[in-house]
Amino acid sequence: MRKKELKYLVTFHTTTGAMAMEKYCKQQQLPGRLIPVPRQISAGCGMAWAAPPESREVIHSMLIEQKMDVDGEYEIWI
Repeated sequence: MRKKELKYLVTFHTTTGAMAMEKYCKQQQLPGRLIPVPRQISAGCGMAWAAPPESREVIHSMLIEQKMDVDGEYEIWI
């Protein structure tokens, strides 16, 4: 069994929002990747951006600046 790690997750209302996040983060070389939303959390599109918890402030600021279609932000062990 894989060891659980603390992650910062961003969930989205739509798949379009998740894809926009992935595209922007890759262009800006921000850490993270798209993953299926963990069972403990529910989200509209079923996708989440998972990143190291230490990147929370940078990514949160970017979400506000870019007006991303976000459902929620979480810190969770996955």
